[in-house]
Amino acid sequence: QVHLVESGGGLVQAGGSLRLSCAASGSIRSVNFMGWYRQAPGKQRELVATINSGGTTNYADSVKGRFTISGDNVKKTAYLQMNSLKPEDTAVYYCNVGYLKYDYRSGNDWGQGTQVTVSS
Repeated sequence: QVHLVESGGGLVQAGGSLRLSCAASGSIRSVNFMGWYRQAPGKQRELVATINSGGTTNYADSVKGRFTISGDNVKKTAYLQMNSLKPEDTAVYYCNVGYLKYDYRSGNDWGQGTQVTVSS
């Protein structure tokens, strides 16, 4: 059983900042990668940023230079620092984690989502 807890969403004015956190716990031997996705109303879920266990990051073009993903392998926690927020960043943000279970099988889980609303 793996549990993801997301926090840090909220309402912010355009140009403001928010920091999202995602903490994984449960039957995880090691984390392979963690990432953030978002889904705006009427749109498909899209990649925002990912980070692997080696620290390699990947960003959507729309957030490059504004968002920074970081991770703590020991705490099994990922963070998404979001600066210079725009109204178009408004969405439900979901954490995703890929991991190795104690029996060495791979697993993948999603968080429950946290709402980010950017007002103009």
